[in-house]
Amino acid sequence: MRKLALVCCFAILTMSFGLRTLAQESAPAPEPTKASQAPGHFYHIDFVVQELGADGKPTNSRSYAATVSTDPRDHGTSIRTGSKIPIATGSSSSSILPTQWQYVDVGVNIDAHNAREIGRQLSLDLVADVSSMGAPNDASLNHPVIRQNKWQASVLIPVGKAVVVFTSDSLDSKGSMQVVATATPLQ
Repeated sequence: MRKLALVCCFAILTMSFGLRTLAQESAPAPEPTKASQAPGHFYHIDFVVQELGADGKPTNSRSYAATVSTDPRDHGTSIRTGSKIPIATGSSSSSILPTQWQYVDVGVNIDAHNAREIGRQLSLDLVADVSSMGAPNDASLNHPVIRQNKWQASVLIPVGKAVVVFTSDSLDSKGSMQVVATATPLQ
């Protein structure tokens, strides 16, 4: 009987230590999810669209600003500014005055997406679309001319420094147009 009691006590002690040992095993660390990743940082982006003369000096500039986030869940930012210009497309048979119109958007559209930090630089997928009314080539036709510059690229902007991200020559003059961007971190 003593032997049986001793064996039962030993079995109970072994099982209780075994359960404790199993309970102390560490579970594998869960893989990080997007929600547990480091929070995104915010940047204030200043965009300046400059028209340059033949001498390379600015003849006109317009400024735009937006905020972007490096959070992967952020969908980016868009800037839209412009006018709808009516263009006569026809007239009724009883009138010589135009009665049919089509509206064309002209202005500046800037889209910045997929912001991410690379050292002390900010990488962006950037689209800039600048359109305006130009003087007609033949004044007697009285038809509007719409000028357009459109750029799309992944760009790298040094933080705190203005950098030309896009540039192109004008088609109707010896001048050019450029887009300058400056990224400033928000605290």
